[in-house]
Amino acid sequence: MRIITFRDIDSLNISPTTCYDWAEDMIKHKGDSILPPKISLKPYDGVFCNVMPTIIKSPDGDYGGIKVVTRYPGRVPSLESRILLLDAKTGEFLALMDGTWITALRTGAVGAHTIRLLAKKDYKVLGFMGLGNVARATLEILISKEPDREFTIKLLKYKDQAEDFADRFGNYKNLRFEFCDTADEMAKGSDVVVSGATYLPDDVCSDSCFDEGVLVVPLHTLGFTNCDLFFDKVFADDTGHVHHFKNFDKFKKFAEVSDILNGKVPGRESDSERILAYNIGIATHDMYYASHIYKMMDAKGIISTLPEVDMQDPEDKFWV
Repeated sequence: MRIITFRDIDSLNISPTTCYDWAEDMIKHKGDSILPPKISLKPYDGVFCNVMPTIIKSPDGDYGGIKVVTRYPGRVPSLESRILLLDAKTGEFLALMDGTWITALRTGAVGAHTIRLLAKKDYKVLGFMGLGNVARATLEILISKEPDREFTIKLLKYKDQAEDFADRFGNYKNLRFEFCDTADEMAKGSDVVVSGATYLPDDVCSDSCFDEGVLVVPLHTLGFTNCDLFFDKVFADDTGHVHHFKNFDKFKKFAEVSDILNGKVPGRESDSERILAYNIGIATHDMYYASHIYKMMDAKGIISTLPEVDMQDPEDKFWV
């Protein structure tokens, strides 16, 4: 079993469009995977440890494993994850991988895919809050797919995040930034509202600030439960991960995004519909990314040069 670090993955320079394509492919083929709901452990206030197992099946091979992601507010970065990748057909453990890069980019890719799929036709004003790596990845991947569309980006100010976020994208001539003092100001007038906040104890926007036609994308599912009660449609990447939400039985209409891609249900049907998308990315996306990264590194001859862990398994059946 090989050890694949953050730097190993980052050095591959995987393009934003590749990240988008991987996400779209896995969303479409979600039905071919085995995906139990994640186990979420919350031992302290603001801290969580999520354990996410899955097996994916594809023409390129069957892979499985477990992702463990933790959030500790006092740690830098606060979100950190690891992925154990195995060959699902043979049971061979292939790699223990950093999951931090994969988590940020696959979540951003799913967010960008959700926007392009469910936003109204001529969307151009995007409200962003929680301006960490996931929000950055969402915008980077979105504009890689929409290089000619002009956007107004409304940023909710918090510490120095808004200024840093605008500086990060300062070279993009098709982006114009506005800074907002309140969440309501950020959401009002936005065609799309994106939240990358990883901890929100309460809802953050009043009902009246959501215009007709708005798409709300809480990338970590937090802060918008009031929208559950009056938005026209709610979509998610997996029913099993949201069916326990307190307002699940009160959604006006609900379906999985994979059903839209496979023609089973309609997505947006008018520019007046308010739509809420609980699409944070699921373990199948992580494992799909991990398997492609492993194969990419193997094809480049990198895998054989990486550190290997010898578990010193017994050569014969072990008896107690």
